[in-house]
Amino acid sequence: MAESYSLDLVEVSPNAKPPVCKIMDFGRYKYEQQKRLQEAKKKQSTFQIKEIKIRPKTGEHDLKTKIGHIKRFIEAKDKVKVSVLFRGREITLSERGKEMLREIAKEIADEAVIEQMPKMEGRNLYMLLAPRSSLAK
Repeated sequence: MAESYSLDLVEVSPNAKPPVCKIMDFGRYKYEQQKRLQEAKKKQSTFQIKEIKIRPKTGEHDLKTKIGHIKRFIEAKDKVKVSVLFRGREITLSERGKEMLREIAKEIADEAVIEQMPKMEGRNLYMLLAPRSSLAK
């Protein structure tokens, strides 16, 4: 019957009981499937994790500059990992590092949300920030 219409007999759902077959143009079917996959790929949201490193003795102006960088990354829909690096005896300034992270979180509260609260890992203290719009989805 498919040959009489110059079409193909295509098994659409082989796992169904009984298997489902259709008479259609197989080339066109493959083309439409490929287009659907491309559309789905376009609609996927992609992001990167950008990292900002600071030290516990970073100055106020430098911190404001880093906050500006964080805001720029967040506007580009990227996640931001803010790390406070402690060297040598600076580890005793861990409270200062936590205070810096709290200040950063307060400054960018309108644009971003804290995805992972400040966490100490070895000699590094870090937190992860994500754009607010990505959570709305």
